[in-house]
Amino acid sequence: MTIPPPDFAAVADLLDLSLKEDLGSGDVTTDSVVRIEAAARGRFKAKAEGVVCGLPLLEFIFSRHCPEGSFVSIARDGQRVRAGELIATLEAPARSALKLERLMLNFLQRLSGVATLTARFVEAVGPDGAAILDTRKTTPLWRILEKYAVRCGGGQNHRMGLYDQVLIKDNHLALLAAELGNAGAGGCIGTGTIIEAVRRSREKAPGLIVQVEVRDIRETREACGAGADLILLDNMSLKALAESAGFIRQWREAGGAAAPLSEASGGVSLENARSVAQTGVDRISIGALTHSAPALDISLKLASL
Repeated sequence: MTIPPPDFAAVADLLDLSLKEDLGSGDVTTDSVVRIEAAARGRFKAKAEGVVCGLPLLEFIFSRHCPEGSFVSIARDGQRVRAGELIATLEAPARSALKLERLMLNFLQRLSGVATLTARFVEAVGPDGAAILDTRKTTPLWRILEKYAVRCGGGQNHRMGLYDQVLIKDNHLALLAAELGNAGAGGCIGTGTIIEAVRRSREKAPGLIVQVEVRDIRETREACGAGADLILLDNMSLKALAESAGFIRQWREAGGAAAPLSEASGGVSLENARSVAQTGVDRISIGALTHSAPALDISLKLASL
């Protein structure tokens, strides 16, 4: 399946600044060693098994910074590749290829790493398991790229930012509870706080999805009664997840509505992802997809034309 890439024009400034950071006043090694008329052919190869992501971005970089050259994708984004497999080729003035080498590899390796880790989580929960989602724990200014990489790995995107979905978290509830005089000892959120938070969100942001983060079955019940669209089960034990997910499912079935859906988050790893999915949650959101994915090892070797 082909995954439509984002509008790379939205990250053009990021790409330009990244190249400027590396190039500075000029590539002193290349300009010293490689003659100006030299031309080169390059081959991108995977050095480890994984899921490729970033090839259309490299085409965009090449067209922007080396229009006299050519870049050809052999693999496609979202494709699993083996170690030693050819991913893409290029032909360009040798100096241009050398100056773009690290920029292209940085983006390709990083995004392929995110796609690869996402695919591993998707495989871990199984074909009938919960959907795997990312979070806002992304590299600053890389968000649309990293979230695209999650899609290439078979995952789904959570909200893009603070503007496109309401997510009422523990800090929001704590501040609201203090305002309402409804805060208990040890961070306890008094009954009615979630209901008021959802009411205010519907009033201020009509038409947007409203999600509420909860910590136990009592808060889960209140979030269902408040009419939340999504309920985030935060850092719960497997037993508590199963209890809350079961309650949400029964609530949904009794009302005949499509919502609410349950979402587990916090402490999810490749080792326990299947167990979390088996509690019956609909979705699992994992910050590690973007903040802790190791880069996929990819090489670019150049030869004289």
